Amino acid sequence: LKQVFNKDKTFRPKRKFEPGTQRFELHKKAQASLNAGLDLKVAVQLPPGEEQNDWVAVHVVDFFNRINLIYGTISDYCTEQSCPVMSGGPKYEYRWQDEHKYRKPTALSAPQYMNLLMDWIEVQINNEDIFPTNVGELGAEAA
Repeated sequence: LKQVFNKDKTFRPKRKFEPGTQRFELHKKAQASLNAGLDLKVAVQLPPGEEQNDWVAVHVVDFFNRINLIYGTISDYCTEQSCPVMSGGPKYEYRWQDEHKYRKPTALSAPQYMNLLMDWIEVQINNEDIFPTNVGELGAEAA
């Protein structure tokens, strides 16, 4: 990643994605959404007659799917060796804590941290008490 974000270089040649690859498909989707002229304020407004919790749940799941897709494109390059710390730059290190294995905030490699995070989010999304699958049904956690 240091080569990509090198502060000494201001010009970078346009990256081309090989047709048929996951990156190419992601690129096409990103370009389509940018070129669609979407007004984000309109895109996230609650449609008339819809339940707010259902609308939020749909977008949470969609956001999770998009993040999972993006993470999948970099996971081959961010390995235990190349990303030994989950960080947000040189000043911030993220540590994992849960109710099971990691009872105290624990430094992990970026891939370990992301795998635990994505698994945790998936458990939350699949929890019927938080995200009921029946439309209009409010989860116990949200009540």
